[in-house]
Amino acid sequence: ITLFAPVIQKLGNVSRIDVSDQNKGNGAALLVRSTEFFIPLEVKIDAAKERETLKKELDYTKGFLASINKKLENERFVSGAPPQVLDVERKKKMDAESKIRSLEQSLAAL
Repeated sequence: ITLFAPVIQKLGNVSRIDVSDQNKGNGAALLVRSTEFFIPLEVKIDAAKERETLKKELDYTKGFLASINKKLENERFVSGAPPQVLDVERKKKMDAESKIRSLEQSLAAL
């Protein structure tokens, strides 16, 4: 992250970037691949609205994960699919699981 810090600061119009393993205060979290970013906000957040949005996204992601799991549990699909397709599906599964954990943490923080 330190390599790209100046670019992130410029594009995000932020004064500084701190590296931490926990969220601090009110803000928004977003996941880019396997890196979670937290953006503190100085304005009040409508917690009920944010909770509803997060729940919808969580439900969608859980459904997406269920569809991937069905594919990967299907013997015909697994035996007939090229290895690169299986790798893509496994990556989607890992990304969805990571996103679910992040969304659940964000909900718990609200």
